Amino acid sequence: MSRTIHVLNGPNLNRLGKREPEIYGRTTLAEIEAMCREAAGEDTIVFRQTNYEGQLVEWIHEATDGGAAGIVINPAGLTFTSIPLLDALKMFPAPIIELHISNIHKREPIYHRSLVSSVATAVIAGLGARGYATAVRSLREMLDAA
Repeated sequence: MSRTIHVLNGPNLNRLGKREPEIYGRTTLAEIEAMCREAAGEDTIVFRQTNYEGQLVEWIHEATDGGAAGIVINPAGLTFTSIPLLDALKMFPAPIIELHISNIHKREPIYHRSLVSSVATAVIAGLGARGYATAVRSLREMLDAA
């Protein structure tokens, strides 16, 4: 039976491949989406990106109300600032994997405290773009084990 996994991306991730390639690499968001779809196997991927906090919150609500099997989320800069995002994720009843392309703990101190980590089932950071496929595969394994 096919399950639906939401892969949600926050602000500025549409600029991947161009933005600070020394930190985020040269892989584009479209290439990451393709990696996620391949890693999903039989499962369905809903892959989205927004630069707006409220839109990200609405998509989490959709995942919650629509019975999504899990969420992989790279909240980007909202990781460290967004109480509304945290509150929306608290309502999601299934596994959540927080994802960061860079290792946020090796960066400037402002990036060290994730609000999202307090509700995430797991956190992946520092694997670059390949972290997305790792997250999707890991989420599938969690769901298979449940």
